[in-house]
Amino acid sequence: MQNNKVLSKNIKNYIVVGISLLLYILIGYFTERSQFIGFITLYSIAFLAFIFLYLNNKNDSNFRFLTNISILFRLVLLFSIPSLSNDFYRFIWDGRMILLGYNPFLYLPNEIINTEIFSKLGADAMELYNGQGSLSPGNYTCYPPLNQFFFLISVLIFPESIFGSIVVLRILMILADIGTIHFGRKILRKLNIQKSLNPFIIIELTVNLHFEGITIFFLIIAIFFILKNNLLKSAIWLSLSISIKLIPLIILPVFLRKLGQRGILKYSLIVLLITVILFLPFLSPELITNFISSIDLYFRKFEFNASIYYIIRWIGYQTIGWNIIEKVGPLLGLTVFFIVIMLSIIRKNELPKRMMETMLFAVVIYYFLSTTVHPWYIAVPLILSVFTRYRFMIVWSFTIKFFTFQTWCWISTFQVFFPTGRCST
Repeated sequence: MQNNKVLSKNIKNYIVVGISLLLYILIGYFTERSQFIGFITLYSIAFLAFIFLYLNNKNDSNFRFLTNISILFRLVLLFSIPSLSNDFYRFIWDGRMILLGYNPFLYLPNEIINTEIFSKLGADAMELYNGQGSLSPGNYTCYPPLNQFFFLISVLIFPESIFGSIVVLRILMILADIGTIHFGRKILRKLNIQKSLNPFIIIELTVNLHFEGITIFFLIIAIFFILKNNLLKSAIWLSLSISIKLIPLIILPVFLRKLGQRGILKYSLIVLLITVILFLPFLSPELITNFISSIDLYFRKFEFNASIYYIIRWIGYQTIGWNIIEKVGPLLGLTVFFIVIMLSIIRKNELPKRMMETMLFAVVIYYFLSTTVHPWYIAVPLILSVFTRYRFMIVWSFTIKFFTFQTWCWISTFQVFFPTGRCST
């Protein structure tokens, strides 16, 4: 009887895995960005499959099965060209700039399109330029130095092939995900918490090539070492994480209760020193100006898929008649800073589970108050939620896919969130 139950369970598992594989292939190879209804249908079914696999394989003995299929799902997407995001064009553009000896932080794509530099970028340079869309070429690169290193790796191996560079970037993403699974399991065992699996991560990181995957890998190792009280190794890995994406900076104050005032100061100085060292190959007065300008644009100009900010903006339109993002954006950033500091002081973050929860709250609050929340941004809090008792991020990782550029445009027809009558990206 027991054997029959196991056999039935295994058959159901493999049927759902087969369906999931088909769904990921359809999403990765045959779904365009404009096909919203088709994408959301496939994504919804993939999410139901994820829920089934999670509920049907909750005990730790099935960890290897879940790990193997998660890697399989990624590998079948190895040769897909991202169609749901065009960020990879800027990745490869920056990598080729470095390969030619130019600092990508100092040049706007718009400025060099008619120069000798552009002609050196390769026969497909115009494809790289046009692929970035209308916004990216007019802004300085916002990707930190270690991010640029990975871009360089992709073009070193395939200096004249966009497709080849995509494959290299995806291999790096998959390796980072495997590392995250390895160290994540160690943390889960230490915290005695169940693990979970989510299609959001596969689609946003593996398919769309967003570097939150490598940020998460470094961040998880940093957390692993701080739980083992190895502060030097933790600080090094957190520096690497910050040098991919700046978002892990938010969790730095959370370590205050665990490390004490002297400890957090020493830890922060190590993080700062290593981050500065990683910036040295690109360092110049213009870099500092341009990088700060990119961050300033993020807080003062960019709007997409926000929540609380849209309410504040609507109030601004009703009271003074124009968009108040230039003042509100930075103020919301400062508000997040003070909230995180308060959480770091009043919560008992010396306890591992409490520390993980506070890190989750810090990042979630930041995105609740942010003016721009692209879907892949929530990969970091989604992973952090795995190490807590909270599961609301699973719901968010599903529902955020409904709030793409297309759906916000539909909403704007009613001028609820877009009083100007146009879509904001």
